[in-house]
Amino acid sequence: MFLWLRTGNARLGSLALRETDRAWHVGEVAVSAITFGEVALFHQKRRIAFSGDVSLWHREQLEHGLVEVPVDGEVGIRANCLAAFHGDPADRIIMATALDGHRLLTGDQRILAWGGNLDRLDARK
Repeated sequence: MFLWLRTGNARLGSLALRETDRAWHVGEVAVSAITFGEVALFHQKRRIAFSGDVSLWHREQLEHGLVEVPVDGEVGIRANCLAAFHGDPADRIIMATALDGHRLLTGDQRILAWGGNLDRLDARK
């Protein structure tokens, strides 16, 4: 969803845009550090259309006020304790990061349908 936000993807809904715009203006837009690893992996596998250097793009996002939430031991433990959720490690880390008091903007149906106590917003709304 962060790529959708930064590239103006039309799939991002009006509510999601309003909420992220508000959060951006007060310095509250944050992503798990694993997000940048996912972008680099998808770029390498040509699963996303991304021109340019991922490292440079990463630095530019931070310079524009994005908060990068590190993946630490507590996030790793929380990620592996998620009940009734599929095994994708990156999704688990992203969710575990959000469970530390962040609201998760996502279009991932599995995350949206998960029954756990997670503050989330459907990015398509």
